[in-house]
Amino acid sequence: MQTVADLLASKPDRTVHTIAPAKSVLEAVTLMEKENIGALVVMEGDAIVGIVTERDYAQKMVVKAKASRNTPVRDIMTGAVICIRPDQTSQDCMVLMGKHRMRHLPVVENGKLVGDTQEVRDLIKRLRSTPRQIRGDRFQVKPRRNVPERSKPTAAQSGARKQNIKKAQKAQRSK
Repeated sequence: MQTVADLLASKPDRTVHTIAPAKSVLEAVTLMEKENIGALVVMEGDAIVGIVTERDYAQKMVVKAKASRNTPVRDIMTGAVICIRPDQTSQDCMVLMGKHRMRHLPVVENGKLVGDTQEVRDLIKRLRSTPRQIRGDRFQVKPRRNVPERSKPTAAQSGARKQNIKKAQKAQRSK
């Protein structure tokens, strides 16, 4: 069974990205975009005090039309952070993520942050590339069947769709 330590060792970039709770949301979002990541662990000194994700930004800033330059990270972060240890398995990660409906897990050992957050898609990608005997049967990832790719609609189909949309809009206006 693959452990979280194995998963971390296989990552090409092991940098742990963090931010202070007093920093602005704009700084957090800028860092996430620059590093192409979806979450930052919020640290006060050596202590994990929260996690801020793209979803936090969308739900607590964009939807409420708040200014990200003037809002501190502490105002939108998720405070109750569920972490995982390096000795736990990738299956443990999947169970925690599914149970708590989350996509990121900081890796903590002896109270210290030791690894960047694990994302569901990273875990699935690694599980798919892992031989079955290592994965075990419990969370077996089945290979995709040979499903043909969807073809692009023809010009006639696109035109018909646009006409149907226009008819529906016109009917709505006339009501």
